[in-house]
Parts: sequence; C-alpha cells; structure tokens
Amino acid sequence: MVINNGLVFGEDCLFKMADLAYEDGVITQVAAPGSLPAAGAIDAGGGYVLPGFVDIHSHGCVGGDFCDASGETIEKMLAWYGSQGVTSVVPATMSYNEAILNDILDAAMPYFDAPGHGAVLRGVNMEGPFLNTEKRGAQNPTYIMDPAVEMFGRLYDRSKGYIKLVDIAPELPGSLEFIRAVCGRCAVSLAHTNAGYDDALAAFEAGASHVTHLFNAMPPFLHRDPGVIGAASDRASHVEIVSDGIHLHPAVVRAVFQWFGAGRVCLVSDSMRGTGMPDGEYDLGGQMVKLEGSRATLVEGGAIAGSATGLAECCRKAIGFGVPIEQAVRAATLNPAKAAGIEHEVGSLMPGKQADIVIWNRDLQPAEVIVGGRRILN
Repeated sequence: MVINNGLVFGEDCLFKMADLAYEDGVITQVAAPGSLPAAGAIDAGGGYVLPGFVDIHSHGCVGGDFCDASGETIEKMLAWYGSQGVTSVVPATMSYNEAILNDILDAAMPYFDAPGHGAVLRGVNMEGPFLNTEKRGAQNPTYIMDPAVEMFGRLYDRSKGYIKLVDIAPELPGSLEFIRAVCGRCAVSLAHTNAGYDDALAAFEAGASHVTHLFNAMPPFLHRDPGVIGAASDRASHVEIVSDGIHLHPAVVRAVFQWFGAGRVCLVSDSMRGTGMPDGEYDLGGQMVKLEGSRATLVEGGAIAGSATGLAECCRKAIGFGVPIEQAVRAATLNPAKAAGIEHEVGSLMPGKQADIVIWNRDLQPAEVIVGGRRILN
C-alpha cells in the first residue's frame, strides 16, 4: 500500500512531501513525491503523515484502568487509544503489593505485542510502589514501600521482560543498589520524590535515565536548590511532561523543550479511567477521583490525579502552546519509544519498522490511523 500527497515526518524529524509504502505490516519505502504508484494509494490530502503516537505513561481511559487486571478492559482501552492515533502503549501500574501486581501482569500477558485490538500493548511502566509517601500524589500510601530488588526481579521475570520502565524515589534506603541492579533490564525513572540535587545526580550516575512527569510530585527547581529537575537537566536521557494545560503552565511546557532540547522530552498523557468519559467520580489505585472537565483530582485532599486528556490531544495542546509541530510530534513518537527501549519497532517512519501511521489533516485531527498495516480509522 502507498500513501501519497502528504507531508511525511522523516527520520530527521522534519516534514517533507514524500510517498510512503508499506507491505505485510512493515514500512518498506519512503520515496520522492510522485515516485510510487498512485493507483489505489491512500491520499493524505496534503496533511501530515506521522508515526503512530507512543504513550509510555497512561493508566486508563473510557472507564477502564490497566490495573483492573481484565482482558476485556485492556481490549476496550486499546480500541480507544487506537481511535485517537495512539498505536503503541506502555501503560502504568499504580502502587500495589506484589500479589496484585502479579494479577495485573497476568491479565496483560496475552496482549503484549499482539495485533488486532487497536493500539498494541508494548510493555508495562511500573510506576509504584517504590516511591516517597510524602510526594505520593494519587498513589495509595497503603502499598508504598522501599525499593526491593528481589520483588522487582520476580515481577520482571513474570512479565517475560515486558516491564519497560520502573519508577523510584532515589532518596529511599537501598535505592542506588536497586538502580544498579535493574537498570540493565529496563529504564529506571525518578518519580514521586523529595530528593535534592545530590541524591538525584547519584541516581543518574548509578544508571537511572528518565524522570516521570517532570515538575509534578517532586520539589520545585530553585536557583540555589535545583533538585531533581536540575539533576535531570545535567544527566537524564529523557523527561516526561503532561501537556494537558493543567499539570504545567503553557510557558513551562515551552521552557522544557527549550531547556532539554527536542530529543529529550517525552509527552505522556498520564490519563486515568475518566478520560473519554463524562464528569463524575472514578477510581484510581483504590482512591476516588473527581473529574470536572479536563481536571482530575482526588476527592480527599484535592491532589491532581492523573489527567483526562489523551496523548494525541496533549500533542495538539503542546503545539497550541507554541511548541514547534516537529518537536511536539517527536516528543510523542520517537522519544518515548527510545525511552522505553522499543524504538527498533516503532516511533518513526523508517523502512523495517512497524507500519504504525497516523495521517493528520491540517487541523491536526486524525483522518487515518494504521496499525501494523491495518487501517483502523478512515
């Protein structure tokens, strides 16, 4: 199949008019415009031809949560993600004990890298429970604990290596030993932490590479106490931001791209089960969340509890905040794929990668979504 008459997001992360071909679910060619057969081609209508979006931090949507440990729920979520142009997801767990996390992983196992449900489940982001309860946000304090290498190892083996990220507060006892032990198996991300600059820097030197929802659930950046954010500026490979207009001010979203550069920023949704649903109360990790418009907050205490905005909309909002479209698209595709270690499969429109393709019209709305060469929205 050929896609023509579109601005293709190239491997150089720039848009240019080009033809794109895919066969048997794999991209085979990106060629000069008009050079591939036009008969039967998909006409992009002068719109943007993008890699499928890659969300490496989402809890749920349309009434479902990954932690429900339900195949039916996972299928419903994957269908919604795909309809939005999110073709790969690495959903996040909440803080739970090992038995509950086992159930979550067991429910997910049949769906890892399995086509046919909309988006493809590419792995798991283990957001808890190795966090600082003082910065728990919407994480349930009942399950928060110090890092445990043996527990993580059992979970990692149970997932057959599909845990792609694990979060940790680097000031906790045993954190550096934990990071050194697991950083060769998956990315280690600093999150829900009270760490200062020195503790955070030591964590990066030990092998951590990522920061979860930068600015949120961590100390602020101060000119004499730069904290996790300052250490991340020095050493992190990637940082996440939630550009829903609630987690961060638009000026901060712009500043993060200017500060960290286009190659280090990952847009994530951090979406919860109320995403795509009407206002009301919804569960997140065993705690009730009040959804009003796009704002999700704990009923008790009022802390921000994830977002109600999908990744594609976060990307559109970032563009609306003044982030160049090339940088915003890269932050929602190639960068998160690299952060999760799945960039050899997805994240860009390079021959040999999965034919996960989104065509946006000039209003930045999805006209086509293709997952593994299968058209799921047209």
